[in-house]
Amino acid sequence: MTKVSVINKKELTKSEEEVLERFKEFQLAMIEKNFDALDEILDDDYTLTHMSGKTQTKQEYIDEIMDGTLNYYESTIDCPQIKIIEETKAIFNADVTLDAKVYGIKGTWTLHSQQTMEKANNKWYISKWDN
Repeated sequence: MTKVSVINKKELTKSEEEVLERFKEFQLAMIEKNFDALDEILDDDYTLTHMSGKTQTKQEYIDEIMDGTLNYYESTIDCPQIKIIEETKAIFNADVTLDAKVYGIKGTWTLHSQQTMEKANNKWYISKWDN
């Protein structure tokens, strides 16, 4: 069983597929607690807004993954909708279901997520995640 899966995927353009693959890499890095991958995929100005309304910086988010405050086990990306803007910016919308233990609470949550991604040096970087 894969740790990151996609369901209800429509046919995507090459650029949209690149964005989706990059988001999948990000999800796997969260699950595997891969510091180097998280640091590389997330833009230096990255922010995450949790469903509670709490906003974290890139470093705060990575720190909580690495110290076990945030534990992710599996991710399912449902109905990804990707809008490419001028070839260097993408808006990624999807319902992301995470099997996780967050702040001591184990559960499965579906987040109606929106990621903003920026392209630089031929790679997509996640700059913002709103839930």
